[in-house]
Amino acid sequence: MTHIITGLCMRSGGCAEICPVGCIVPGYPIEQWPYFYIDPAACIDCGACVPICPYNAIWPEEDVPDVLHSDIQPNYTYFEQGPGYSARQKFPRWE
Repeated sequence: MTHIITGLCMRSGGCAEICPVGCIVPGYPIEQWPYFYIDPAACIDCGACVPICPYNAIWPEEDVPDVLHSDIQPNYTYFEQGPGYSARQKFPRWE
């Protein structure tokens, strides 16, 4: 399983900085991808990102509240069809 960043994300970036495997990247372009996203194929489900998020935006996938379920698929889509890790080129701070 993976963790999911939901629409509560306000792009503080602490999650990307703390991730031990570097699988969290900022969305780019912001207009299309407004949050940070977790690569579900790379996430080791450690949960280090959860307490660092000041917006309570990160959940284990199986615990995402029903009202936020529509935020699950964008995390997959960002890496399967979207820019994925190439966003790091725009935001080198999170490399």
